[in-house]
Amino acid sequence: MAELAAEAGGVMARPPLPIGMHGKITVYKVGERRFRARTKVRDHDGVVRQVERWGTSKTAAEMNLKTALAERRRVSADNEITADTKIAVLGEAYLAKIDKAVRNGKLSPTTGDQYRYRFERHIKDGIGRLAIREALVSRLDALVADVAQHYGASGAKTTRTVLSGMFGLAVRHDALDRNPVREIDTVESEGESARALTLDEAILLRAKIHAHEKARGWDLPDFTDMMLASGLRIGEAAAITWDALDLDAGTLEVRATVVRVKGVGLVLKPKTKSKSGFRTLELPTWAVQMLKARRDRVPSNEWNVVFTAPAGGLRDPSNTQADLRVVFADAGFEWVTSHVYRKTVATLMDHGGLTARAAADQLGHAKVSMTQDRYFGRKVAKTGAAALLEAVAPEKQSSSKVGEKLGQSP
Repeated sequence: MAELAAEAGGVMARPPLPIGMHGKITVYKVGERRFRARTKVRDHDGVVRQVERWGTSKTAAEMNLKTALAERRRVSADNEITADTKIAVLGEAYLAKIDKAVRNGKLSPTTGDQYRYRFERHIKDGIGRLAIREALVSRLDALVADVAQHYGASGAKTTRTVLSGMFGLAVRHDALDRNPVREIDTVESEGESARALTLDEAILLRAKIHAHEKARGWDLPDFTDMMLASGLRIGEAAAITWDALDLDAGTLEVRATVVRVKGVGLVLKPKTKSKSGFRTLELPTWAVQMLKARRDRVPSNEWNVVFTAPAGGLRDPSNTQADLRVVFADAGFEWVTSHVYRKTVATLMDHGGLTARAAADQLGHAKVSMTQDRYFGRKVAKTGAAALLEAVAPEKQSSSKVGEKLGQSP
């Protein structure tokens, strides 16, 4: 009403101070060698407050006040992200939240490390010196495309995820009115659809691993058998404890995963990759027999895990991946990775007539669509999952006999 009245009387209302800015500085002499500098500041809560400082001269009082005003803006900026905040500072603020999520057990330490790695490697060096307001869609799109070209689709996807989280934080602080990452192209996975092992390939690879001298020294025959029997991730297989197994019932309770925590080392993380990761699985009889024989053969350990590293500690998923690459290459299966075992189990379930929901439950996926899109192979001989998992173990059976057995399964 006051503004309307002022306008009606021909006098325009004075616009308010911008947030964080101060008005005219006035300096008063209040005594011998005693000066007071005063101004009004509109703080980040919108309230206009009076700020003053003293000095032995007019210049000193004004400088003391300007120093106080600068300090006031800095303190506010610690909790406030604005359009002029550097993207590098925004990234550190976002990663601080990620670190907190890791400490609270809401996010995997491995994921936290990946986010920080992509930020330091690509985002900070690429656009970190720009202000948030300079984060144009075209610039972000070019950054993600460059990462995809030089580091692959996986690195680009993680970079895009970090950028989305960062600029989502900027939106929540009103530094932007929308998240520009939503407008950039999604990153498409490279290559063909998921490839899984055929029945003959699974039997052949298993036999070669059992005959491989280094694989036996690295204790990989039983470990890879377990992955093939269950579809577990490497970290989940490394985290199996004896008390999570019911060998009489032939079941396994998936409770944890092995991760490496910076500054700590390998630990048993009592949470899997997602809520769906907590699951109880049935095991084929040959896997149960393998586990019973292993229980009688291997020494106990402080973690009570079934599969330790060759030296006796927790099994490092990264080191295991490296060892598997050597064994797979020597066996003539260079294209195989640990995830191929998961794809094989999912694809067998698909061709065996089981539902995508059942396959997602087996692999511990929260979304059925992910199982269908990434884990169902498209070039695998038609068969049933349970029958294959029973048939893989017997080295004496020929491929044709196993095929006949599978053909008789319901």
